[in-house]
Amino acid sequence: MVAGYRPIDHPELRPVPARRSSDRPLLLVVVDTEEEFDWTQPFNRDAVATESIPAQDHAHAVFDKYGIVPTYVLDYAVARSAPAASYLRRLVDAGRAHFGTHCHPWVTPPYDDEVNAYNSFHGNLPPELEAAKLEASTEAVAQAFGQRPLIFKAGRYGVGAATMGVIRRLGYRIDCSFVPATSFERVHGPNFLGTSMHPFFADESRDLLEVPLTVGYGGRAWWAGQRFAALWDNPMLQQLRVQSVLSRLDVLWRARLSPEGFDADTQIRLMEALYAQGVRVFSLTYHSPSLAPGNTPYVRNEHDLQEFLRRIDRVCAHFRDRLGGQFSTLLDLWRDVAATPATAPSERAAV
Repeated sequence: MVAGYRPIDHPELRPVPARRSSDRPLLLVVVDTEEEFDWTQPFNRDAVATESIPAQDHAHAVFDKYGIVPTYVLDYAVARSAPAASYLRRLVDAGRAHFGTHCHPWVTPPYDDEVNAYNSFHGNLPPELEAAKLEASTEAVAQAFGQRPLIFKAGRYGVGAATMGVIRRLGYRIDCSFVPATSFERVHGPNFLGTSMHPFFADESRDLLEVPLTVGYGGRAWWAGQRFAALWDNPMLQQLRVQSVLSRLDVLWRARLSPEGFDADTQIRLMEALYAQGVRVFSLTYHSPSLAPGNTPYVRNEHDLQEFLRRIDRVCAHFRDRLGGQFSTLLDLWRDVAATPATAPSERAAV
């Protein structure tokens, strides 16, 4: 075990820091590319519409301005939709996007599982059933693009004890499922508290790269977020609004690099705070249905959509102009760290 890394309880993880050839900040964009469904209702196996996929054009008006190539991680419903898959393949073939795999188990065969909140994290399923669903997702994506996917992101970030072994057997080289500073235990999901904010290899073989989401703490006492991470989601403290008070006073706050639920100023503050803490690889994420108003809580109307796009634009501009950053992709990052000789972990590798 490398100092500074305390991953979720997973038998196949013995993390090794990934060393880049440059220390220049990188910004990656990863889009959870999925069917539309009502986020306020129970999961529904019949909710498989993918009409929002062409709405990704809205974001590409921003991305093209910066030369950003986003990675779309598709679930089974999207990959099996001919119009949706064709739209995304045109982006990939034009060099404007990369692709990977995502898995929402409730809409992915085989349908031998009960549809409920617990089973919505595919890592909670029996290992054989999880493997079968990941295989089905992988095959659907491979058929849609005419080549095997190398990038995987667990649906609902639902990594389980068998997940890493399965995706390795399926040929994946990059996973982007980990959510630092976050626990989903209250809703039956994994606990990522204490996991690194920096990319790392799953073990000494260096054949699977983990690139975590950008989630972290800021404020004058940012270090306390990591030390007392479990308290941040404490229901009693939330009821007393302790976290809100600490955030308003800039003592301690937590944020994610995403236009979903975080305004541009907050995301910029997060990037600045994490940069000061030594983070150099940033991952901006959101869900594809947010680009069509009415699908997610974050974009209910046209005004919300324009604000959503402005947030992306401002964050990208700040990253380039103020942090001196470079826009990259998961695949390019993987190629770089795979070709860079491993060395002893630097102090910055331990967060």
